Amino acid sequence: MLQERYRDFFERATGAYSPPSVEMITRVLELADEKLAGLVRYNGTPLTDHSVGVASIVISEIGLGRNSVISTLMHDVVRLGMMTSAEVGELFGAECVTILDGMTNISGIKPKISDTQAENIRELIISYSTDPRVILMKLADRLEVMRTLDMFPHEKQERKSWESLNLYAKIAHKLGLYSIKSELEDLSLKYLDAEGYNHIVEKLSAGAAEREKFIAKFLVPIIEKLDKTELKYHIKSRTKSIYSIWSKMRKQGVTFEEIYDIFALRIILDVPREEEKTACWSVYSIVTDFYTPNPERLRDWISIPKSNGYESLQTTVATPEGKWAEIQIRSERMDEVAERGIAAHWRYKGVQKGGMGSEEWLARLRELIENTDTTTQMVSTKTFNAELSSGEIFVFTPTGDLRRLPEGATVLDFAFHIHTNVGAACVGGKVNGRNVSIKHELRNGDIVQILTSKNQKPKADWLAIVRTNRARNKIRAYMREEEARMASLGREELERKIKNWKLAIAMDDAVTALCKHYKLRTGTELYGQIADGRVDITDTKEVLVKHLAPAVTPVHSSGASGPGVGTTGSSAASSTLIIDGALMGLDYKFGKCCNPAPGDDVFAFVTVSSGITIHRLDCPNAARMRVLYPYRVLPAEWDGTPAAIKKI
Repeated sequence: MLQERYRDFFERATGAYSPPSVEMITRVLELADEKLAGLVRYNGTPLTDHSVGVASIVISEIGLGRNSVISTLMHDVVRLGMMTSAEVGELFGAECVTILDGMTNISGIKPKISDTQAENIRELIISYSTDPRVILMKLADRLEVMRTLDMFPHEKQERKSWESLNLYAKIAHKLGLYSIKSELEDLSLKYLDAEGYNHIVEKLSAGAAEREKFIAKFLVPIIEKLDKTELKYHIKSRTKSIYSIWSKMRKQGVTFEEIYDIFALRIILDVPREEEKTACWSVYSIVTDFYTPNPERLRDWISIPKSNGYESLQTTVATPEGKWAEIQIRSERMDEVAERGIAAHWRYKGVQKGGMGSEEWLARLRELIENTDTTTQMVSTKTFNAELSSGEIFVFTPTGDLRRLPEGATVLDFAFHIHTNVGAACVGGKVNGRNVSIKHELRNGDIVQILTSKNQKPKADWLAIVRTNRARNKIRAYMREEEARMASLGREELERKIKNWKLAIAMDDAVTALCKHYKLRTGTELYGQIADGRVDITDTKEVLVKHLAPAVTPVHSSGASGPGVGTTGSSAASSTLIIDGALMGLDYKFGKCCNPAPGDDVFAFVTVSSGITIHRLDCPNAARMRVLYPYRVLPAEWDGTPAAIKKI
């Protein structure tokens, strides 16, 4: 029954592979059909039809080997959980495991329809293709789906079309698979803008016969003259894809009839590379001998190729009847680059060594799959490093938004990537439905849900957890703001307490004394510790009284021997300082603001860090010091002996 139902598939396999390979493919198809029995597509046909359809594209339109066909046939079996990739590998070879894992990972991507995220999703798809055949097989899978999209519900038609247009067609373009790219674009347009699609199809169909007649007549004089030269050439014509016409009409705001390049004629020359430029311009001269060129439409990409390596000499010419035709003139080498895109360019130029970005990766991939010999592919894929050099991963939110993060990023990084407030309140997360801590390292394709708590706050040790500058900067900014807030609260509390205690102490002096006592470096640090309770505010009163209102130890008094500065009276409790002529050993100076001299009425002022300063009673600063710091002002007088005055 399978041989009959899938006759076309078996004919393709028989034409491409050896009898032992076809025999193995047959056994794989029988197993897949058995596992998928009873499962149907939207139109009621067996799900196996999809697997066989994709495998047919893999054989004929992409040209991959036996293992790719086996993996394609077993993909839905693994995707639906009926067998593991490892089990398939045990039966049909370990090489299938990597391919199946990659395809299954890509199938698990459920992106939101968002143009802003399309590039990230494309990069994620590529990063899953650790075997270079995976992405090609996925393109075949998507092409089969688009060819049968009529059976799908309307919502799925729109989603599949958006994905095909914005993701898979662009990857196919980078790979140089232009026929697949164009078909994906055209089929996507059919469902995304049916009216625009049908309009262009009708226009192309109505003018097909007329175009063929025009081309034949147009080429007559050119061919006659080319045949008289020694140039080897052939001519191809192509009609612009429906999507390309639609896109140009939208971008340029023109009608179908105003599109110059509905079709193009390509004159391809078989000449040595050193003769390419001369030969192309010679053909250009022949064409313009018969038809008038539009100077604004001349494109010389031979002298200065495009950045992707594309080379061609192009112009648009007018016939005597006023019709336009685009002419492309190039060598066989140039045509290969134009058809195969950047891959062919790299093959001619040589792939650079070192890490590869997505463009280089895709180009290298395209070269590897050019050789469809199975043995060669097995060797190539084992040595090929498909990891992107950018060191990035792509993870999803539960709603399907895709976020790009560096390798090594944690759940906490992801939380801050979502929003600062989410990061600040993060207590953990769920990755692929499993609870994890904020330290959990994320992997490509993870679906991440952040868990938060209103009681959570960023901590200093979070800086050792995060890997992104964004998260690190947000944590530091939050901590600075929190520090400033706590400092403000602590300062307010200290000021309020000093006022309530009725201590005549300046705030700066209080902070200096307290920082010294608690061995703190800054007032901000002191305020923060007061605010969070590490410094008990009630203990600061004793510290302030002790350090900012110290008793002055007598050095010389009326009852003590030896000269110096002392106190008058018979008791140590007396507070009047006696200034005599022997000031050795005393940290003592005269105020420069008033320059007191022996015989002046004076007072002493106890400074915080400079010892005692003697001021005149009529010093300009006397009143301020007495009001602000009465506890640091001491009465003083000179020793009246002539010898003391003379020494001073």
